[in-house]
Amino acid sequence: MKRILIFCIVALCSSKMLHAQIQRGNVMIGADIANFDIDLGSGQNFRMTINPKAAWFIQDNIALGGYLKAGVSTAKNAGTDVSYGIGLLGRYYINDKNAIVVRKSRFFFEGNVGVEGDNPAVGDNTNGLGIGLGPGFAYFLTPNIGLETLLKYNGIVGFGSSATNNHLNLNIGFQMYLPGRKLREEMNNMKK
Repeated sequence: MKRILIFCIVALCSSKMLHAQIQRGNVMIGADIANFDIDLGSGQNFRMTINPKAAWFIQDNIALGGYLKAGVSTAKNAGTDVSYGIGLLGRYYINDKNAIVVRKSRFFFEGNVGVEGDNPAVGDNTNGLGIGLGPGFAYFLTPNIGLETLLKYNGIVGFGSSATNNHLNLNIGFQMYLPGRKLREEMNNMKK
């Protein structure tokens, strides 16, 4: 009997938290991976970009925070390309019941602005103001972990041998949604 009661409490809390992960006061922490490529042929190429990010929900469905970007690309006899970035990001989660195509999921839009650079070993480099914008889809594997995909335009305007640089990236990532103090207090009160 005690196990059934505990199961019901956990199920109730999980359904409440599924809605609660994108509420005011919560924190999102995670990373996206883009441009992942390992060449198994004679070229011995490797390419990967990782984008760690953290954001705080200032209102329900709206998060503001920061991001880092680190990318490397190597090719045999061609040198190493390096990309970097640091800046601010914002997310808006669509909270329309008609936009939820799969249970436990949300569409969102992400935008960023910061200082970025793309410096290939051969070719044009650009360093300056980085901007990005794109739609994404988050599927919540658990109430606190989301598997995401994000199709994002990234551009850099600045200086270097080229004044502009543009990319369209498909990112895959995991985000953890950690409850704020108010939700933790509610969860503790429900357990009592």
